[in-house]
Amino acid sequence: MSLLSRFAFLPLLPAACGGAQPVAQADETRALAEYDLARDAFQNGRLREALAHVERSLSLDEDNADAAYLGAVVLLGFCASDARSSDCRFDSAEKMARRALDANPEMRDAKNTLGVILVHQGRYDEAIAVLKPLTEDILYASPEKSWGNLGWAYLLEGRNDEAIDALRRAVAAQPLFCVGQYRLGLAYEKRGELDLAREAFTRAVETDQPECRRLQDAFDARARVAERKGLLDEARADLERCREIAATTPVGQRCAAQLRTLQ
Repeated sequence: MSLLSRFAFLPLLPAACGGAQPVAQADETRALAEYDLARDAFQNGRLREALAHVERSLSLDEDNADAAYLGAVVLLGFCASDARSSDCRFDSAEKMARRALDANPEMRDAKNTLGVILVHQGRYDEAIAVLKPLTEDILYASPEKSWGNLGWAYLLEGRNDEAIDALRRAVAAQPLFCVGQYRLGLAYEKRGELDLAREAFTRAVETDQPECRRLQDAFDARARVAERKGLLDEARADLERCREIAATTPVGQRCAAQLRTLQ
């Protein structure tokens, strides 16, 4: 994860009338300081510490939408590490996202995050109901995210044509959105359009971003399509790259096992 460009500690406000500052004002200041500490811990990969600071911030200011939104993102971070872990609690993440939206109904990133959580929970219709209006919101600064996650929800619900339309819009809005290209490849693959699927997977892994060149799922998927097309040398190369990225992940283990069958 990237470092914050700066780490801002909020100074205490001057004492009022020669005494302690008002309790509400003091609590708000402390809540903001805890939020900054949470943000720094999250950016540096210290998820437990980040969550503890989020909870302290919310205990001081229960209507801090930024802290609640960060809490949802931190909880999703645990799931990104291992969705099967007891630390992955999508229900808690959902509560945090909804808390952020209760405090600030116009927080568009929180709406997108809520949609992601609902997709992970398999609640695709609810996710679509959250994400589709967001794709139509001209003020949302990251339309590739809302289109990409809407396409993902359609894809998992089996609505391939709608998934392809949404994912095309996502990558048109942001060509560097390699996860969108990967999901677009999956949609084409499910529709049996293997050439288009392979092209999308290739765009995903060849996007000029370090994280895209390590998109293990995309190498696995491109190998699968290459094997179906009889391109065994290409399939082996992708499986080897998939295994090299991370041999101990479930995807890496699957790639290694499949590679053995092609030797």
